[in-house]
Amino acid sequence: MPHDELPSLQRPRYGSIVDDERLSAEEMDERRRQNIAYEYLCHLEEAKRWMEVCLVEELPPTTELEEGLRNGVYLAKLAKFFAPKMVSEKKIYDVEQTRYKKSGLHFRHTDNTVQWLRAMESIGLPKIFYPETTDVYDRKNIPRMIYCIHALSLYLFKLGIAPQIQDLLGKVDFTEEEISNMRKELEKYGIQMPSFSKIGGILANELSVDEAALHAAVIAINEAIEKGIAEQTIITLRNPNAVLTLVAENFAQEYQKELWEAKKGKEENARLKNNCISEEERDAYEELLTQAEIQGTINKVNRLAAVDHINAVIREGNPENTVLALKKPEAQLPAVYPFAAAMYQNELFNLQKQNTTNYLVHEELLIAVEMLSAVALLNQALESNDLVSVQNQLKSPTIGFNNLDETYAERYANELLSIKLETLSQGQENLTWNEIQNCIDMVNIQIQEENERILAVGYINKAIDEGNPLKTVDGLMLPTANIKAVDPEHAQHYQDVLYHAKSQKLMDPASASKILWLDEIQHAVYEANTHQDKAKQWVTLVVDVNQCLEKEKTSDILSVLKSSVYNTNDILPECANRYYDALAKKKEQKSKSVSTEGSWLKLSLQEKYDYYYNVDSKESSWITPESCLPKESWLTGKEIEDIIEEVTADYIREKMWSASEDLLLRFQATSSGPLLRKEYEARKSFLCEQEEHVVKIQAFWKGHKQRIAYINRRQTFIDHIPSIVKIQSWFRMVTARKNYLSRLQYFSDHKNEIVKIQSLLRANKARDDYKTLVGSENPPLTVIRKFVHLLDQSDLDFQEELEVARLRGEVVTKIRGNQQLEKDLNLMDIKIGLLVKNRITLEDVISHRTKLNKKKGGEILNNSDNQGIKSLSKERRKTLETYQQLFYLLQTNPSYLAKLIFQMPQNKSTKFMDTVIFTIYNYASNQREEYLLLKLFKTALEEEIKSKVDQVQDIVTGNPTVIKMVVSFNRGARGQNTLRQLLAPVVREIIDDKSLIINTNPVDVYKAWVNQLETQTGEASNLPYDVTTEQALTYPEVRNKLEASNENLRRVIDKVLNSIISSLDLLPYGLRYIAKVLKNSIHEKFPDATEDELLKIVGNLLYYRYMNPAIVAPDGFDIIDMTAGGQINSDQRRNLGSVAKILQHAASNKLFEGENQHLSSMNNYLSETYQKFRKYFKEACDVPEPEEKFNMDKYTDVVTVSKPVIFISIEEIISTHSLLLEHQDAIAPEKQDLLNELLELLGEVPHVESFLGEGTIDPNDPNKANTLSQLSKTEISLSLTSKYDLRDGEAIDGQRLMIKTKKLIIDVIRNQPGNTLTEILETPATTQQETDHATDMVSRAIKDSKTPDEMKHSQSMVEDAQLPLEQKKRKIQRNLRTLEQTGLVSSKNKYQDILNEIAKDIRNQRIYRKLRKAELAKLQQTLKALNEKAAFYEEQINYYDTYIKTCLDNLKIKNSRRSIKLDGKGEPKGARRMKPVKYTAAKLHEKGVLLGIDDLQTNQFKNVTFDIVSTEDVGIFDVKSKFLGVEMEKVQLNIQDLLEMQYEGVAVMKMFDKVKVNVNLLIYLLNKKFYGK
Repeated sequence: MPHDELPSLQRPRYGSIVDDERLSAEEMDERRRQNIAYEYLCHLEEAKRWMEVCLVEELPPTTELEEGLRNGVYLAKLAKFFAPKMVSEKKIYDVEQTRYKKSGLHFRHTDNTVQWLRAMESIGLPKIFYPETTDVYDRKNIPRMIYCIHALSLYLFKLGIAPQIQDLLGKVDFTEEEISNMRKELEKYGIQMPSFSKIGGILANELSVDEAALHAAVIAINEAIEKGIAEQTIITLRNPNAVLTLVAENFAQEYQKELWEAKKGKEENARLKNNCISEEERDAYEELLTQAEIQGTINKVNRLAAVDHINAVIREGNPENTVLALKKPEAQLPAVYPFAAAMYQNELFNLQKQNTTNYLVHEELLIAVEMLSAVALLNQALESNDLVSVQNQLKSPTIGFNNLDETYAERYANELLSIKLETLSQGQENLTWNEIQNCIDMVNIQIQEENERILAVGYINKAIDEGNPLKTVDGLMLPTANIKAVDPEHAQHYQDVLYHAKSQKLMDPASASKILWLDEIQHAVYEANTHQDKAKQWVTLVVDVNQCLEKEKTSDILSVLKSSVYNTNDILPECANRYYDALAKKKEQKSKSVSTEGSWLKLSLQEKYDYYYNVDSKESSWITPESCLPKESWLTGKEIEDIIEEVTADYIREKMWSASEDLLLRFQATSSGPLLRKEYEARKSFLCEQEEHVVKIQAFWKGHKQRIAYINRRQTFIDHIPSIVKIQSWFRMVTARKNYLSRLQYFSDHKNEIVKIQSLLRANKARDDYKTLVGSENPPLTVIRKFVHLLDQSDLDFQEELEVARLRGEVVTKIRGNQQLEKDLNLMDIKIGLLVKNRITLEDVISHRTKLNKKKGGEILNNSDNQGIKSLSKERRKTLETYQQLFYLLQTNPSYLAKLIFQMPQNKSTKFMDTVIFTIYNYASNQREEYLLLKLFKTALEEEIKSKVDQVQDIVTGNPTVIKMVVSFNRGARGQNTLRQLLAPVVREIIDDKSLIINTNPVDVYKAWVNQLETQTGEASNLPYDVTTEQALTYPEVRNKLEASNENLRRVIDKVLNSIISSLDLLPYGLRYIAKVLKNSIHEKFPDATEDELLKIVGNLLYYRYMNPAIVAPDGFDIIDMTAGGQINSDQRRNLGSVAKILQHAASNKLFEGENQHLSSMNNYLSETYQKFRKYFKEACDVPEPEEKFNMDKYTDVVTVSKPVIFISIEEIISTHSLLLEHQDAIAPEKQDLLNELLELLGEVPHVESFLGEGTIDPNDPNKANTLSQLSKTEISLSLTSKYDLRDGEAIDGQRLMIKTKKLIIDVIRNQPGNTLTEILETPATTQQETDHATDMVSRAIKDSKTPDEMKHSQSMVEDAQLPLEQKKRKIQRNLRTLEQTGLVSSKNKYQDILNEIAKDIRNQRIYRKLRKAELAKLQQTLKALNEKAAFYEEQINYYDTYIKTCLDNLKIKNSRRSIKLDGKGEPKGARRMKPVKYTAAKLHEKGVLLGIDDLQTNQFKNVTFDIVSTEDVGIFDVKSKFLGVEMEKVQLNIQDLLEMQYEGVAVMKMFDKVKVNVNLLIYLLNKKFYGK
């Protein structure tokens, strides 16, 4: 309310001494407080009136002024008045105070107060007067703000900006109530009232300037401005009395210009204003510039210059320079912090770029710097983790954040700290203003959500208290409440549960809050939903059970109970009928007592909530229905559960004494189980203690009951005998007839289904029987009888056996033929190479070609021969059988061949292995032979390691015979395809990559580089041609090329290595098994050897010996397809060699050192690759034993249909026989050895003719030796058999007797059934069984007559098969007794052992058929590959034929000095012999042909002469030596021998055992003198 001034006599009595003297101390203190409040109100009125004059606007009443100033709007307007450049109307928040009037204070209102404080700072008001922002906004110290306004008014008055404030103390009147209220407010502040009377003194102290001197200096400045001389003006400005700061001489012209314009403007305003004012009333400063205006103009000029400089520095982008420019006082910018220099630079630069003029004006810089400094301080506080400082910085008005509520400053600070840590982890040093603002907005949203959630909680609690279910549900479903699983249909129950929960909370004295919070409300909702589920389950139980009872569906009671009760374990299927009976009985009892029947069911939950369900309408409710008639005839849920529990408990008590452990566990799982189990254990313990008495009581009671029952029953039967007989007869008749007719009709109606069921049952029975046969340890005879037909050999079996035998023969023949062709073709390569150097040897090439073609047409001596070793002669037949038995023994007993290998010299054993051994095992053409060959390899390898290996490394550094044999075998025809699959793709990729260049030799790389330079420039380079490795590596180009080669090498090696490692399963099983044997044998002999050493040895076998050569020379190992005449070029060969070298080093973990130091950069790569190899080698050794792999044992040959056949040449048979006799003592030292017996039967080593037969070779044939040599290559087939096969008159061992007995038993059980073998043997056969057996034997005889001889059974077995059934049974009994004596069978188990053997034969027969099919496919595949290879060899032969024909044609065209001797014919006429050539030893020594003569000095060489004469034979020369004319010796030279020496690298040879000659120069001499070359 407004207050008018009072006359002096009406001034209040406050402060009067008289009054104070009359009052008590308490009253005086009260009056003093009233005086302070009154004086403060006067100061408020003074401030109000002064502000109204300045703002030309009415302010709120004095008593409301404090509250009105809190939003800072009037203060900001005041700032705009005295500092319009600092504060514009746009910067004032809520300038119309609409938001303030609507919703009160907002935290952005503090921005207004901050602007007021900045404005005061800009005009220079001492900060001693400034209040804090919180003093105004939070009303912590409003008197401080009023005090500041008073100081501001005085300061502005001195600057000539505002009028002087009035002194109204004692001149305004306030009511006692107003004064008392103000006193109370001041007491709330709890602060000391500032001394308003001392403002002038404080201000004077702060501004100690002589007013007169200041006035004179200002006048002088104005006069200088009027004169317009800038130099004079600058002098007056720099006068100390003018108290002007930041005056810069270089801006003199700018000062003069701006001050002159300001002065002219002020004079113009003064003229307009002074027209109506007398001259006496005018103020001198109305036309003159005041000190403040002059300082403002200086600041303006300085500021513009500083702003230009700042913009320029920002564009330069140097953060340090930018900070220095911002800190200059001329810029008039807020404080700048160097630690945030980068942030100032980045933000100001971005702001400058966003401006269309690319220039920031002072106002923009002021706002930006002020905010960035505040942000910098905030980031500093965040880095120091100072929460208090962070909160203070957030509250700072300069930072200018929107929507910041100081109440939540702590939450802002915590969130900013977490964001700061996150940005620091990402490399960002400071948070930007936008990031901080986003954080504040996010926290505000969270707070708003929390507030809304609190409102929702209040709404829900209010609805609960009102008892309105619908309103409660509405509250629960509010999105802000976020209550889950709310179903509006359960509104009433939610209300009840929530109300109960709240009531409980209100009664809890320990509860601090009396309302339900969200978690409690959610829990109550879940509880209510649980109640609903329980109610539904209860309804289902009651309705289903009662309806089941009413419909009398006994069979459904179990499923109804299980689907409805809480614990399904309480429902025992065995009690289904009991449940039904008990429930039905109870329902019947209830139904009798019911008078009126309703349709409502009632359930009480927790004795608090009632649930109602209408059976008819399916209606449910948690409120008591209006007309609620209960359905009293129905059993309630409690009654049903009690009955179930009672029945279950009774049943458990009844059965517990005889229950199994599983049943007891089921009982234990029921609700009453544990209690009953405890009761049972107690009772059991009691009965155990009283066992003797219990037995007596039981015996007495059982006897008594039985006697009474018996007597009663007997009397009843006696009394009604006729009736009983009639009833029984009639009932039996009716029942039987009814069942019969019903069953008959049922079968008629379901005929198709019955057929299907029967088929299914038969199939299931067959499957079960087969599972029994396969899986049972002792399969019964009845099962064996069903599958004994599987042992029969069908026509398909015979056909497949014959086909396998045929293919096996073809494969072996092809392998041997291809090997020979390959050797001959290699020899042909050499001879053609020699031919290129010496034309005269063409005859030998043609001769070798003819020999090669003859070998292509060679044949095998087959079984149809009627002469030789396969003739029908008994003696020759006996010899043949002995050889067959000998090779069977060698094949199946690996120790003989293993010993023989190591008895021969190295060169002979290698040839013996490559030919004879692989032939004996048919090159492992089937699984049996592969199994036996692996056993040989294993035995031989173990023997070699045991006897010849002294150190672990001997395997690597040496050349073990067995390892060489294993590798040779696995790279042959059987393993070639595997090696091809393993390496062909990557090798082909390396060869086809034309751009791939791998050269790791620095010298070669250097030379290639020099050649390239000279080729490109056409000029000779100054680089040396011959350099060492070290010198080559000094050139950067060489190093770069080497690095490129190494990179290519690593890339290619990765591909090759991945192909090898990923194809472990392709590695031949035999090779992996031998690797396993090698590793185990070495470890056994050298137990201290490390795992790495063992795996290196395995790697030496698998990679170095097996794979490495194939990578280096893929054409030589048929890894890739090469056309005839095609070859790999040198670059491709070098690439492959480099790859193989690195892989070899990696496999052996050998690093590059010494000479290969330049490849040391590959060492890390080698180590990594070795680890991959190491894992590969370890996994490669993880293979099963051959017995498991091939399903073989020592009895396998007994059950096979055909005998093993090998294809072997006569020469190999003779060689093997000879070697066995030669080393017989070492191989079979025991005289009783089977080998010695067979060798004794064979006698001496036969000759070739004895194998071929008499008359095969003409005795008069001059080429008999060559013919015999050729015929010795003829191959024959041997069907291998054991010497001790089943034949009459021969000793029969236990196993063979077992086999014979099994065959007899099979014949018997086919025709005579029985449960056990003993039963069948003891039961006489019927006539029909004998007839059936005879028929079967006739069919078998017909089939055997078609069987090939090599597949037929022995004569003794054929005769046994023709015996009658009874005789066979007697023979079986005799054999079984014999076998029982040997311990092979036992009558105690009814000869189950022999039945188990028959079952095993059936299983093995099936496995053998599968293996035979696989072998057939594999043989066909192998034969196809061999044919393709043979075709390649034939193509190469044709290529050579074409080449030789061309040579012959060229020879005919040329008239050479000597013709070639062809086909054994003489030379054509006209030819003449070459004259002999004579040389002295001295001449030959001079030419370098002769190097020296033993025991003869060089000066004696002139006395020695040599005569070289060409003989009749092409390429043969006679060399005669003479000493002093006397012929001494004669020697013959063969040009082909010399060429082969040259080919093999022999440089020096000896003639006459004493003359040393140079082979190369000797060949040159012969070519020159005799062939004109």
